[in-house]
Amino acid sequence: MTFKAPAIALCAALTFFLSGTISLARSLNIVAFGDSLTAGYQLPPDEAFPARLEALAKSRGVDVTITNAGVSGDTTADGLARLDWSIPDGTDGVILALGANDALRGLSPEESRKNLDAMLARLKERKIAVVLAGIYAPPNMGKDYETRFNPIFAELARTHGAPLYPFLLDGVVLDSKLKLEDGMHPNGEGTRVMAEKFFPVFETFLKSLPQ
Repeated sequence: MTFKAPAIALCAALTFFLSGTISLARSLNIVAFGDSLTAGYQLPPDEAFPARLEALAKSRGVDVTITNAGVSGDTTADGLARLDWSIPDGTDGVILALGANDALRGLSPEESRKNLDAMLARLKERKIAVVLAGIYAPPNMGKDYETRFNPIFAELARTHGAPLYPFLLDGVVLDSKLKLEDGMHPNGEGTRVMAEKFFPVFETFLKSLPQ
């Protein structure tokens, strides 16, 4: 009976050590598929959002590789056109983060919805799970445009049963210290904030993937 106390202490220590970590049965391959917010516009590769997110995940003991498939300037139509060759077979999950350039250019929200819907359907057909990262239209586009554009991501997430992160630039968009001089793109500290805020949704997403 003398072994009980050490055993209890060991269990407590393990619980403390493992808290905040994800236990995965195997390494997971994730593709971050987006535009300049994913690509890391004007940033070193290790400061881009996918690299920040991978580093954060690994610091929590998660064996995951996140491939950066962001292309600066891409619209949802561009993403749809390159979807299959940008996301290889064997991919476990995709972070779908497109739409910002559609909104900046004032492209038809109905076309943006159609393109995102087609990408989600195609990835589902390929049995690749998706977490959808939303974006909001800039205020200068006007209330009518916002009303048509902003609900797209939540509605498509519900339709396709995909987890949603509502706004990829949450915590960054209103803080000039976290953005480049252009006032739009995150700097290195901005991508760190993006990764930290995105991580809880990403953690739940990883746990949902087949092991």
